Amino acid sequence: MEKAKVLDKNGNVVAEIALPEAVFAYPAKAHLVYEAAVSYLANQRRGSAATKTRAEVSGSNRKPWRQKGTGRARAGATRSPLWRHGGTTFGPQPRDYSSSLPQNAKRNALRSALAGKHSENRLLILDDVSLKTAKTKDAAALLKGLNVDSALVVDGGENKNLFQSLKNIPKVKGADWKQVNTHDVLKHRWLVIGRQAFVSLMEKLT
Repeated sequence: MEKAKVLDKNGNVVAEIALPEAVFAYPAKAHLVYEAAVSYLANQRRGSAATKTRAEVSGSNRKPWRQKGTGRARAGATRSPLWRHGGTTFGPQPRDYSSSLPQNAKRNALRSALAGKHSENRLLILDDVSLKTAKTKDAAALLKGLNVDSALVVDGGENKNLFQSLKNIPKVKGADWKQVNTHDVLKHRWLVIGRQAFVSLMEKLT
């Protein structure tokens, strides 16, 4: 079984950890990874755009003038789409953009993405990623010590100081290991993950 190096916050090797073959020997499946990323982005869409139809705009249903004899075009209501402040014809209405993939497909896409990060030597496993305080400069110093720029930093959800510290750093995102997804792994150049979070994620994927 292949092994990976476990680093400290300065990038020094402190231990080794086994890489499960079920995840890191998984073949690259570009289309499956693409489908998972597209599904994730579709599920982020709110679909709340809406316009008012003639039944929803304010105004009266009274006929503005009689049908014949005035010389003007016939009109049945002031809420007609032809009138100013009238309703909109065929405008957007709230809709559901959500897309779903089978759980096995999502899991396999994530395996493929993680295997790709490892093959590119852009997977960093840290022995400890905790921070004493929730300060941006502490998180920036951590990333600088590892010499990474664009990174997805993964750890347990209880590490609130870390996630709070990462919010203001461009091209960096913090994520609970339970919520790691294919899109975020692909979007960032580096994947930085705490040792315990890595073990938990591997148990979930194997």
